[in-house]
Amino acid sequence: MPSPLEIQVRAALDGVKDPNSGKGLAASGRVSGLVARADGKVGFVIETGVGAADEPLRKAAEVAVARVRGVTTVTAVLTAEATTGARSVPAAAPASLSPKPAPQLAPTTPVGQGPVRPARGIVAVASAKGGVGKSTVTVNLAVAAARSGLRVGLLDADVFGPSLPTMLGTVGQRPDVKNKRMQPVMAHGLVTMSIGYLVDPDQAVVWRGPMVMSAVNQLINDTDWGDLDLLFIDTPPGTGEVQLTLVQRLPLDGVVIVSTPQEVALADVRRGVGMFRKTNVPVLGIIENMAWFEQQDGSRAYIFGQGGAERTAAEQKVPFLGALPILPVLREGGDTGIPAATGDSSAAEAFRLLADAVNEALAAGPSKPAPKIIFE
Repeated sequence: MPSPLEIQVRAALDGVKDPNSGKGLAASGRVSGLVARADGKVGFVIETGVGAADEPLRKAAEVAVARVRGVTTVTAVLTAEATTGARSVPAAAPASLSPKPAPQLAPTTPVGQGPVRPARGIVAVASAKGGVGKSTVTVNLAVAAARSGLRVGLLDADVFGPSLPTMLGTVGQRPDVKNKRMQPVMAHGLVTMSIGYLVDPDQAVVWRGPMVMSAVNQLINDTDWGDLDLLFIDTPPGTGEVQLTLVQRLPLDGVVIVSTPQEVALADVRRGVGMFRKTNVPVLGIIENMAWFEQQDGSRAYIFGQGGAERTAAEQKVPFLGALPILPVLREGGDTGIPAATGDSSAAEAFRLLADAVNEALAAGPSKPAPKIIFE
């Protein structure tokens, strides 16, 4: 049953007319993911088609909802591709990501006037195959990089399955809005943004590819990332339209691919490497996740096969960054919102080494990859 505040918000949205149907914005069915929290923070998504220009409509909706008594902040996200203005840029290796001295970042580009570079280094973490632990690796890699002294951001670009709020312990939090820009949610030393902060956790996101990319671009452009050394992007699994558009429209400096050892996952890794090469995104390396399970007697059970990702990395002539075993601490960290990399376990040490390897690969550039084996 909707809360009294949600009812008032929907009424306010119906006071804004949909230019296409002439109905109220909520009644027209174009509002989705509406969340109206008890603390007055309200967020929603306005759905539209490719080529639409609904930025004035979004602003009118925000103004209408802001007038509702009890509302403290309003965040509206458009799915109109034309409002973001993002375009492809060539990938280039950034300077070394040493946290000192403070970096001289390029000025942030206003929404609709080209791509934004929110950090000196932008790294996508991809899997091409679902269920291999990509998000777990991304979160712990970002935490490890932040613990080394870097200023690190984490963007959840997996719009259909945003898991970062759960893994970071930030479920239910919403970004504040200052000067018309969303303020990232802070967690474990990271500045983070996810569609999961803007929609009801139980609501399914049912969008087409262009709508998804529009939402992702807006999360990037409308977020006040601050002064970052490194931004990790947790990408959706697969190599379809959404992934291709993402790598073409963002100034990615490299990608890390996560896989399990079995052939059914490695076949997708090869497709992923091919896609990133075609889009001129350097492949910084492959991480093999769930490589083995250590039994009580200390022996290793290679549940998904042995060494598949390392062999694939050699075949594809890309660095093999290392292998991570099946560790209960990784699962526990993801479920409790306290990533394993925040502690002092062997897993935390492994992710520290992995973060160093990614940093070195970024500094060296795509022409000088340096394999670094982890967790031997």
